[in-house]
Amino acid sequence: MDLSILPSVNAALNLTSATLLVAGRICIGRKRIAAHRACMLGALASSTLFLASYLVYHFNAGMTKFSGQGPVRALYFAILVSHTILAVAVVPLVAVTLVRALRERFDRHRAIARWTFPIWLYVSVTGVVVYWMLYHVYPSASRDA
Repeated sequence: MDLSILPSVNAALNLTSATLLVAGRICIGRKRIAAHRACMLGALASSTLFLASYLVYHFNAGMTKFSGQGPVRALYFAILVSHTILAVAVVPLVAVTLVRALRERFDRHRAIARWTFPIWLYVSVTGVVVYWMLYHVYPSASRDA
């Protein structure tokens, strides 16, 4: 089975998540609660699909080496490390934020969403940046583990 399309699919899912997060933030700012809910649930679905696709790809294809050299290498790894750490941190933040909204504890939902939103958005956007740098700006001839 050819999994080579999955990195592009993953980037598209991250971009979808980022777009829905921003749209959801705009909607809640305009008091469009149903639209906010739809956007945020869409962002959650997109992020969940991303995670499943990412795990399938990397379980089967291994890791891809970054081929850039010099200062861009340090930039890439700074983005990758911050992205990875925050990606782990955002999972429980999203879960708690979602549970508070579903339980209609909107005061507590807003309090944690102030942290969850920018971290989740950063993770989604930097996921696209990592993909772009790894597969388009500095593509590697070999895909090694």
